[in-house]
Amino acid sequence: MTDVPVRLVVDRAACAGHGMCYGIAPSLVEPDEQGDPVVLIDPISPAQWDDAHTAVSVCPERALSLVPASSSIDPEESSR
Repeated sequence: MTDVPVRLVVDRAACAGHGMCYGIAPSLVEPDEQGDPVVLIDPISPAQWDDAHTAVSVCPERALSLVPASSSIDPEESSR
């Protein structure tokens, strides 16, 4: 999957604001004023794929996902 451009997407309805994603991958995700995650990089570069995958895997609510950059998911779903 590292050779395919990917995006990190936040499911805002599922996110409970634990902050594990921006704690583990601060170069990719940061909190907004309410503590909700904001994705900083779109698409994720191959060099950042491991950090993005780790952020997805530590989310207790499964609110993060990696999707192909060509996906029709609105990028505004992952940022505010």
